[in-house]
Amino acid sequence: MVPLIEADDVSKRFPGGLMREGALALAGLTLAIHAENPSIIAVVGESGAGKTTLARLLLGVVEPSGGAIRYRGTDLRKLGRDERRAFRRDVQAIFQDPYGVYNPFYRVDHVLRTPLRCFGLASSRAQAQELIGKALRAVGLRPEEILGRFPHQLSGGQRQRVMVARALLLAPKLIIADEPVSMVDASLRATILGSLRQLTDEHGISVLYITHDLATAYQVSDSILVLYRAHLAEAGAIERVVSAPQHPYTQLLISAIPRAEVTRDWLAPRRRRQWQWPHPHQRGLPLRRLLPARPA
Repeated sequence: MVPLIEADDVSKRFPGGLMREGALALAGLTLAIHAENPSIIAVVGESGAGKTTLARLLLGVVEPSGGAIRYRGTDLRKLGRDERRAFRRDVQAIFQDPYGVYNPFYRVDHVLRTPLRCFGLASSRAQAQELIGKALRAVGLRPEEILGRFPHQLSGGQRQRVMVARALLLAPKLIIADEPVSMVDASLRATILGSLRQLTDEHGISVLYITHDLATAYQVSDSILVLYRAHLAEAGAIERVVSAPQHPYTQLLISAIPRAEVTRDWLAPRRRRQWQWPHPHQRGLPLRRLLPARPA
């Protein structure tokens, strides 16, 4: 069974300056994603661990320094025109910033109609509207409240869900979601993550979910990759890795997750320290004496 997309011992080193070796972003990672077995794969790790670099490699945005990225058995660098067109449809992306993916001069309709036009998925304007409406409803949005509006007229959560709907329009096999909920408030994270889970369960779409948040990864993912300083620290089924982590870094990540105290009443009154400013012995001093000195 040929994987949909495969990373074979992939490494990436970004060039440094004069007489410098450069920065290692990813080292010897192997990963295979099959279209026949849709699942959500979480990629977790600290900033600089190589998560976004992995996403950019799988999308073909950057080329690996070592190893190869293959789409249905063919190296991305050797794809023909028709194969690359199929790759662009099968592998879609949801980016971290829901503000930066829109052109503010166009209405939201533009970002949804463009992929339909580019891939010839609608034979008429009425069919395009029907497909767009179906995709929006699939992510919990009402077309009559979204279409015809400019990006700044939507909330961050609405903008991000429109991007999920855009990816869904193409019926892809894989969605690479790079920190899709990091810039929306907590009340909307569950909605967006629920939409991703629905894409896998109801539409058979695999999701590579890149995140700093191990707690949300545990809630929505089937398996997990833990990256540490460009290396793969641990991988496996999410239940096994979280319940019995083997690598010290994974253990540290899990220990850092805050846990609720069921015996603590959050409505109970708390003692608050009474602050006084300025301090009693500083009263009467000029304001310039109380502020830190400016740098020279």
